[in-house]
Amino acid sequence: MYPGLSMRRGEWILKVAVAALLTSLLALGAATGVAFARPHRAVCPGPAAEGFARCHAHVIVDAHGSPATSSTPAGYGPAQFHGAYALPTTPPSSAPAQTIAIVDAYDDPSIRNDLTTYDRTFGIPDLPTCSSSVTSSCFAKVNQGGSSSPLPNANAGWSLEIALDVETAHELCQSCKVVLVEASSSSGANLDAAEDTAASLGATEISNSWGSESEYSGESGENAHFNHPGIAITVASGDSGYQRFGFPAASPFVIDAGGTTLKVTQSAGAYAWAGEETWSGSGSGCSVYFGAQSWQEGAAGFPLTGCGQSRGIADVAADANPNTGAAVYDSTRYQGRAGWFQVGGTSLASPLIAAVYALAGNAASVAYPALLPYRNPPALHDVTQGASTGSCPTTACKAGSGYDGPTGLGTPNGTAGF
Repeated sequence: MYPGLSMRRGEWILKVAVAALLTSLLALGAATGVAFARPHRAVCPGPAAEGFARCHAHVIVDAHGSPATSSTPAGYGPAQFHGAYALPTTPPSSAPAQTIAIVDAYDDPSIRNDLTTYDRTFGIPDLPTCSSSVTSSCFAKVNQGGSSSPLPNANAGWSLEIALDVETAHELCQSCKVVLVEASSSSGANLDAAEDTAASLGATEISNSWGSESEYSGESGENAHFNHPGIAITVASGDSGYQRFGFPAASPFVIDAGGTTLKVTQSAGAYAWAGEETWSGSGSGCSVYFGAQSWQEGAAGFPLTGCGQSRGIADVAADANPNTGAAVYDSTRYQGRAGWFQVGGTSLASPLIAAVYALAGNAASVAYPALLPYRNPPALHDVTQGASTGSCPTTACKAGSGYDGPTGLGTPNGTAGF
């Protein structure tokens, strides 16, 4: 009787049905690694001023450009990462005690409680706060000088980065001690001081999910802060593609973590690796200021990058595409939002790789743990296809057999390559 009303009601029902279908598809994508092209944006504003770093996290956003949040996890969690990368949850009993240090700028005031929420949601062991009576398998937060107070000022963007880093490190190595070292600001000087503090506190691995916009002549003078023999120092290769990797990614002393799109499959409740491709944002290329270590220069495929004797970025890789990103809980409001976020970028790859080193427990067996994957490339997933990270005629920006710029030697397939 009222065709206009009937039409509007029909349109409303159709919209609701489409929205429900889209929600179901996105949930399926989060669980299986089908990378629906959802928009994302950098968590830390940029470009960073000279002498400062920015975090490399990218968060999924909604249709209005605001961070997409939910009341339940969206994105990969412990089951997906352990299943896809064939990883245990603890190091072998023969390995020395492992401490993963996370170096970031500013303070995340809610990370202690957020880590507990994360652990309880996924049903993994919660890390107690370190104390005089609890010194291993615990969580500690200190300033760049190594003291529990005073802590830096809070920063919403870096808080989301910290939540990503701490939760990722713990979900992979569930018995590792995790020490968050918060620099007073994102200046190179403060972050360098925090790096040295992390090493002095007994870290076996140090994850750095930040860097400068590009290389600069003064980086050689900072390189000593990343020269800590026997410690696996991982660095996000950056999210801006070819020749946009910056420092400390350019340092020959660190393990550069490039980025991929990780696909997983599920069968009978278990997850497994279903393929991996290069992620277009992965920082890659050849350093202007540093030479390649001998083990990198001799890697199969490295001559095809055109880097010659220059340091190549990256060394290895892990999941970074925000569309196959990690579920992250953060109650410190970011852009007015709090709860569960889906976050990627090579900021995710860095703590993933640091935790794999911890699970292997071998970092202290060599002066420079970056060497270990180069000793056993067949133990990694060789990523040979996917998006280019820029325009170049070589594998410095394209996937290839053996070593290539976007993913280095490949991604974890158990711990044998680390």
